[in-house]
Amino acid sequence: MRAADLCFAPADFLRLTENAGLTGNWAWIFASDRQTWSPGLFRLLGLDPGRTLPSYALLVDLVHPDDRPNLVSAADLRQGLALPAREIRIMRPDGTLRTLTIRTELHMTPEGLPLAAAGLVCDVTDSAALLRLRRADQRRQSAWFETARMLFIPVGLDGTFHFPLEAARFAGRPIEDIKADPFADVVPEERAAFRDSIARRDAGGVFHAAPLLHHRNREPERYRVLSVPVHDERGHLIERNGLVYPAALVDPPMVRLVQAGLEQAVEGHHLRAARALLDWSMTHLAEASGLSLSTVRRLEENAEGQGARSRHKAITALRAAGIRFILLDEGGLAVARV
Repeated sequence: MRAADLCFAPADFLRLTENAGLTGNWAWIFASDRQTWSPGLFRLLGLDPGRTLPSYALLVDLVHPDDRPNLVSAADLRQGLALPAREIRIMRPDGTLRTLTIRTELHMTPEGLPLAAAGLVCDVTDSAALLRLRRADQRRQSAWFETARMLFIPVGLDGTFHFPLEAARFAGRPIEDIKADPFADVVPEERAAFRDSIARRDAGGVFHAAPLLHHRNREPERYRVLSVPVHDERGHLIERNGLVYPAALVDPPMVRLVQAGLEQAVEGHHLRAARALLDWSMTHLAEASGLSLSTVRRLEENAEGQGARSRHKAITALRAAGIRFILLDEGGLAVARV
C-alpha cells in the first residue's frame, strides 16, 4: 500500500490505522492560536499527551534535520504557505526513527486570508503493518456482505464513491464499471429520479432512499440507501458514509461511522423532545450524561460542533432511558420512547 493511497483513504480506514498508532492528525486555528492533536498523533510521535502541549513547531523540531526543508516553518504556515504531501523522517524521544508522510491543508477566509491549517500524518515505516490492516478491513466488509448483503460505501468530499470489492459480487460487474456508473443497477424506470435525488441532497444532511436494484443472480429487489455526513470534533465535514442493505432488513447491523453520522444529525429540538418524553430537566440530562449544564444548554442551542463528543454522551444517556431516534423515509429524524 502506497503512502499516497493511505493519505486519501476513506475515514473509516484512517480511524483503524489511527487506533493502531499509524496515523494521526493535527489542526491549528490561527486567530485563537489553538492547536490540537489527535490521540493517534501523540502515539505516532511517541509523546505523552498529558505532558505535551500540541505545537506545529514541536512537530517540525522532531523532523530529521536533513528533511526539515520538506516542511514549512510555523511562521510561513501562518502566512498561508504550505507544501504538498511530503515524506519525512522523525526522531522519537526514545531515539527510534520513523518514516512518515505528512499532508497539509490550509483553510482560507473568503478574502483569501489564512484562517487555519490541518494535517494528516501517516507512518509508512512498516508497509507490511499497513497491508495487514487493509486486509483486516477488507475481511470486515466481506463479513457484512456475507451475513446481511450489506455494503458500506464511504463517499469522499469530492463525490467519489469508495466501493468495496463486494460491490462487484453484488452487481455481477467489474468494480471499474461500477465506479464509472454507480447508478446502473437501479432499474431503468427509477434510475433518473434516484440520480436526481442524489444530486439534490443537502451536503450536510442525511439522505435516505429505497430504489429497486438489479443484482447478480436475483430478481430486482428493493434496497435501502442511507448516506450520512460525518464531521470531526472541530465540526469540519470529513466524509459521507453510506449503507446499502435489503429493505426487508428492518434492523440492519449499524456500522460505527454511519451510527456516528446519524447521531450528529440529532439537533437541539430532538434533545428537547426527548427530555419532554422523559419529563427530564436539562439538569437531569446533564447528570445522566456526565456533562455540565452549560454543555447541555449549548447542545440544545445547536452551539456545539456536530462532531462533539458531548453529543454522543447526551444521546447515549437518553437511549439508556428508553429514547429512540428513528430515521424517517425522507431522511428526517423522529423521537420516540420505548
